[in-house]
Amino acid sequence: MNHQERNQLIDSLIEGDISEADFVRLEAEFSVDKEARQAYYDRLTLSAMLTTAANAPSPTMRKPVQLSSRRWIPAFAAMAATIVALLAVTGVLLKSRRDNSVASVPTEQKASGFAVLAGQADAVWANQTSLADGALLPAGSLSLASGVAQIELFSGVTVIVEGTAEFEIVSPMEMSVTRGKVRARVPEPAHGFRIHTAEGEVVDLGTEFALNISDKQSEVHVLDGEVEWHPRSKAMRRMEKGEALRWGTDGKGADLTADSAKFIGIAEMNEKLAATRKARHENWQRFSDNLRRDPRLVAYYQMGSTETRRLPNEATNDASMVSEAAIVAAARVEDRWGRSGAALDFSPTGSRVRVNVPGEHASLTMFTWVKINSLDRLFNSLFLTDGHDLGEPHWQITNDGRLFFSVKKFETQDKAGRRPDKHNFYSPPFWNAALSGQWMMLAVVYDVETKRVNHYLNGKAIHSEAIPDEYLVETVHIGAASIGNWSEPAYRKGPEFAVRNLNGSMDEFALFDAALTTKEIADIYEHGRP
Repeated sequence: MNHQERNQLIDSLIEGDISEADFVRLEAEFSVDKEARQAYYDRLTLSAMLTTAANAPSPTMRKPVQLSSRRWIPAFAAMAATIVALLAVTGVLLKSRRDNSVASVPTEQKASGFAVLAGQADAVWANQTSLADGALLPAGSLSLASGVAQIELFSGVTVIVEGTAEFEIVSPMEMSVTRGKVRARVPEPAHGFRIHTAEGEVVDLGTEFALNISDKQSEVHVLDGEVEWHPRSKAMRRMEKGEALRWGTDGKGADLTADSAKFIGIAEMNEKLAATRKARHENWQRFSDNLRRDPRLVAYYQMGSTETRRLPNEATNDASMVSEAAIVAAARVEDRWGRSGAALDFSPTGSRVRVNVPGEHASLTMFTWVKINSLDRLFNSLFLTDGHDLGEPHWQITNDGRLFFSVKKFETQDKAGRRPDKHNFYSPPFWNAALSGQWMMLAVVYDVETKRVNHYLNGKAIHSEAIPDEYLVETVHIGAASIGNWSEPAYRKGPEFAVRNLNGSMDEFALFDAALTTKEIADIYEHGRP
């Protein structure tokens, strides 16, 4: 677009009477053109200054008078006050410009932790702690009631913990163990890694050792390389491969032969993880077979169901009229079960899955399994209709980590901008950098009967909001739509477009024309979690 057309659209945006089609065009222009963004700021600043001037009281006309020195002082003071006020307004605007400039510089994201939970088999964490594979381990003491967990420290150390165990990751180079079995493999860059116990500490010199800590007695086994054992009240002892030591609460020690069979190693752990993942996937397949026959299911896409660029609708009930979907640009990657090519990566620009959902619907439920890399777009699409016409839903994630859902009620907002064309339902922010790369299940329920919208994360409701009466849409239309992106072919004439594709992967998407209960959402998650 040329400068004149751009400025006209900016003026319409500031006045609040811009059409949705023009808003989409302008949004695309802002996303690619720094000069357009600056023009918007300049005209916004001008508008603010004109509004300030227009709202100022008008001076009254008076006949010239001769001011005495006494009368001149308050008149000058009033004029000075006016000048100061104008300078203050100008200063605020200039400060706002500087602040906007500073705010435009992206801040560095931060996360907390020293290690990642790489995998777990039959793991039950105490104190109602729920840890997903790939999660950063929180600070403080951790309690593994049962099962096995594989932990990768940022130093490169791999630790396998067997429950019952109590431990803490103190830093990338040290941990403490109160009880339980721990096996550590230490790479060369992490030599010096140490584990603290009540009776002393083990310092690694390379490359693998194990501990079995209990209330009555404890053991250290050197499986490869060397370690130093530093008891609390005795001299340090250097131990080599094949050596082991047992000590009691009285501090007395006994020499043993190292026995790797007493501890789960990485190879055995990988077998356990594969077996656990296979069993859970088979359980999900049985559950999803029943899900396919649910008469409320409109569309169900498993991204790895075919090797072609078409996805069949897996809903097998007679009511579904939704056909196959078309993959655009998205690349095949591993799904949440670790199967190669069974998920789609939507991060390449333009990626989407095109669908068409005919008919009229009342209540809706959507769920999807996604692995998000980052939320680096203003809006990160999950499921959006083409454009945004009356009665059409949009489901996406904002860049500040909130789930967003809306159904358009009015054609346009009113001239004064006091009545938006839709009501937006936002969840609280759920996203942080530590969730990057983790598979999660997101769901939204639009319930016409109860007049509520509910957002879900991993089977749990994170937000519930009443639908205002004036924004209740009892008949929802979908039609042409995109999974993982937004398409606006009816509006867009130029090549520019708003970048809203999901920066991450997806392996399943489902749409119901009914409001699923909180229990049903929880059941889907429990059966579907890897």
